[in-house]
Amino acid sequence: MDQYIGTMLDNRYELMEIIGVGGTAVVYKAKCHRLNRYVAVKILRKEFASDQQFCRQFHDEAQAVAMLSHPNIVNIYDVSRSGSVDYIVMELIDGITLKEYLSRRGQLSPKEVTIFATQIARALEHAHDHDIIHRDIKPHNIMLLRDGTVKVADFGIAHFAEQEDTYSKGEAIGSVHYVSPEQAKGSFVDNRTDLYSLGVVMYEMITGRLPFEGDTPVSIAIQHINSIALPPSIFAEDVPEQLEEITMKAMNPNLSRRYANAGQILADLEAFQNAQQFKLNIAKEETGAATEQPSELDATRKLHNTGEVTAILEAENRAQEQRRKEEQELQEIKEEVQQAEEAEQAAEEPKKKKKQRKERSPLPGAFLFSILAVLVFCMGAGYFVKSVLDPYGTTDDSKLNTPNLVGLYYSQVVSDPQYADFIIVEGEYVYNETVDAGKILEQTPEHSRKIEKGGTITVNISRGAKTFNLPDYANQEARQVKIELERLGVICVENTPEFNDEVPNGYVLRTDPAADTELTAGDTVTLTVSKGPEVVLVDMPDLMGCSENEALTLLEAAGLNWEPVTYEEYEGTPGQVIYQSVSAHTRVEKGTVVSFKISIEPPPPVEVVREITIPLIDSEGLVEVWVMLDGMTVYNSQHWHEEETVNLSLVALEGEHLVEVYQDRMPYSQEVIVF
Repeated sequence: MDQYIGTMLDNRYELMEIIGVGGTAVVYKAKCHRLNRYVAVKILRKEFASDQQFCRQFHDEAQAVAMLSHPNIVNIYDVSRSGSVDYIVMELIDGITLKEYLSRRGQLSPKEVTIFATQIARALEHAHDHDIIHRDIKPHNIMLLRDGTVKVADFGIAHFAEQEDTYSKGEAIGSVHYVSPEQAKGSFVDNRTDLYSLGVVMYEMITGRLPFEGDTPVSIAIQHINSIALPPSIFAEDVPEQLEEITMKAMNPNLSRRYANAGQILADLEAFQNAQQFKLNIAKEETGAATEQPSELDATRKLHNTGEVTAILEAENRAQEQRRKEEQELQEIKEEVQQAEEAEQAAEEPKKKKKQRKERSPLPGAFLFSILAVLVFCMGAGYFVKSVLDPYGTTDDSKLNTPNLVGLYYSQVVSDPQYADFIIVEGEYVYNETVDAGKILEQTPEHSRKIEKGGTITVNISRGAKTFNLPDYANQEARQVKIELERLGVICVENTPEFNDEVPNGYVLRTDPAADTELTAGDTVTLTVSKGPEVVLVDMPDLMGCSENEALTLLEAAGLNWEPVTYEEYEGTPGQVIYQSVSAHTRVEKGTVVSFKISIEPPPPVEVVREITIPLIDSEGLVEVWVMLDGMTVYNSQHWHEEETVNLSLVALEGEHLVEVYQDRMPYSQEVIVF
């Protein structure tokens, strides 16, 4: 049996059973004896409870969710520490996860996908409005209630948009199948990261499969960075085109082409719901009517980032059509040759000699064979020119001419809206003495080639001249500095790390040679990286039972900091410490911030008088009136019916109380009155 089952936290929450297990915490069903309701209690695992980073992350979740109040977000009621147990009290959800639902159903209908995605987008919009990024949107963290309501849960790695936490910087946080490219690279994330993950969830709901699979988490993360998912219509032929476009735009690896905020994707989803075609599709689903099957071409509908797939499929279709035409024309030529030979033989006079027929018959046969060979050669040459030299079909008016990007700065191209119909992908970085760094040297396909809208153009970019001045990398993340130096062709090595109170762990203290030194490709730069402040451990003093001044003196002597003192009503001796956030005698870093609570005497109960009026029932003679307050008789007397009403003054403590009225020993009324 789990060690916490049956435990009472803070004399309030009784842990009953385990209902969920995560990477760093366990969730229990519990009963709140103060409010007489069931809740979910999330407890940090014992192996992480002593790790300050995990404790900080655990409390960040509570801080993040506590400020949110939305019908599509799991509510948080309380966060506290009982002894050595850190815990969060949350709303208890009666439902299943979206992942469990997908496991049972596989592909979902467009109606379900739209309804679920809309609710998730609303939750994200509310969180982003409060500068909170979830960073782990996946079906496992989305709860479905019995009435179809969606609730987003588990803000365990939630992050404030303006917060610069060193424990999260540079790390690829999130579940790898749903992680955004910027998360996979450990880059800066914003609210668009959640929208990418929402796009992956929509993709899985539509197709019943994930967009990227692999043998290792690393291989999957690389696909998120370097690959573009196949359009959902390849795996789900009945997916509406507009829903597919919304999904692929949310999953666009290029941040500038992804939805900028949750409000935009929410607007598109709502517009899709309001569209007439969506209403027709839903009507067909509900009536069980057979839907029209899309053609093979419909199944490969073009999106902003699926041009390569479509081009390949259309090229194959054109090749098959060309081969069919060639075979048909060849058969027609054979039939014409055969008819000509038969006509020629029928026209010969019977009296002509056999020898003369033999001398004349080879001439037309050879001539016609030559014509056949020439026609076959011409058709083959035409097919070669169309399908091989020009596989994209330059005569196809539905395609776009590739723009000339050579000589332009890559940074300007990717942000220029005139190139929004193409996906511009970085190729190689090449040193060039005559072209400025950052400018495009060459592109594939070349200028004026025909490609699909949303097709990919790969560009090689100039590194500029090989000689350059070393930038100042002080106070920059060492990992990113190494990447930049390698791009410049410099050999990068690390010196022995050093402690530093000013520069965070993993950031550059200095370089050798120093900044502004002229370098060439192949030179070596040595980085000295900070280990952050040197960790000094101290013993946490025992504050329990101390006065406020005594507690502050002990903390100051130990080199610890403290949060503003909070006060809590407590039955016992007032003015003493009744709670400290770090257990006594625990080894903690010097400077750690500690919180504690001081007890105060609860105020005396206040009695309140409430006036009530009881109308008398129709009855002959006397009417017996009997009034009970919280099950106790407070009034019992007889009245003449002609009095019409009875006025009473009831006295009780502040709060809610049950008042029951009987007339002639029959129930008359029952209500809860606030005193």
